[in-house]
Amino acid sequence: MSSGPRLTPFSYVVLALIGEGGAGPHDLVRMMRQGRVYWSAAESHYYAEPKRLAQLGLLRAEKQPGATTQRTHYRLTDAGRTALAEWLGEPAGFPRIQNEAIVKVLASDLGDDAAVAAAVGAMREQIAELEAGMDAAERLIPALPHRARNLRLVHRYGRALLALHREWVAEVERELG
Repeated sequence: MSSGPRLTPFSYVVLALIGEGGAGPHDLVRMMRQGRVYWSAAESHYYAEPKRLAQLGLLRAEKQPGATTQRTHYRLTDAGRTALAEWLGEPAGFPRIQNEAIVKVLASDLGDDAAVAAAVGAMREQIAELEAGMDAAERLIPALPHRARNLRLVHRYGRALLALHREWVAEVERELG
């Protein structure tokens, strides 16, 4: 939205996750946990951003029954759908990368190679957790037929990214270990 409120890349993540079916903050946090290989943000942001987007008129909040109390459920407004559609046509940049392991390997000449190899090797556990999250997300695809093709494309990217990291960890351990 060029003349409207300032939306961040994270704003569009929230709009996209809410999608046609709507979602509550608890749903967004669950999706984030399963898809954190793609986007990482504090859980509190997944509660705050929908409220902000609703104040901007991009989402509509409604109360729905929950297990113990009512929960807020958000749906895209026409303005939210328009903002998302406009953003979808904008060129995508290369992903921002903040890779602590890369910096450790870069600076390994200033420390103990074996210690750096072990520190990077510890990433294997996180890779396994991320793969488990992807497994869980892929089991949900049949429940989202309107997004099945898109989810399969995204998950192939995620699997390739995790495989690349697994291979790189092994290479670092061979070279520095």
